[in-house]
Amino acid sequence: MKPKTKPTIGRAASHSRCVCLELTHETAQEVCIAGSFNDWHPAATPMIPIGGGHWRKELTLLPGRYEYRLVVDGQWVDDPAATELIPNPFGTANAVIEVPLHSTEAATDRKRP
Repeated sequence: MKPKTKPTIGRAASHSRCVCLELTHETAQEVCIAGSFNDWHPAATPMIPIGGGHWRKELTLLPGRYEYRLVVDGQWVDDPAATELIPNPFGTANAVIEVPLHSTEAATDRKRP
């Protein structure tokens, strides 16, 4: 029998950054995030309802540029708080998250009022 060892945290994990996405949608029953960070799986990253129609999700991402869209009750929708949008092949636009390499760079923490 092999002795148990603790997994080591790789160098990549030490550079991960927390990015918070929030949405206000008073009638939504389910909100998810689909993007390049989860292979565009619409149900892979559900947002958490925090009451009053507010939804929130903290993502831990490596530095880089990611595209995403929100999926509200099965419908792909724009993120109204996105600061950058780029066209996609479906005639809509993907939101963009920039995760900086260094924590001193501007973080993409988009909180809504």
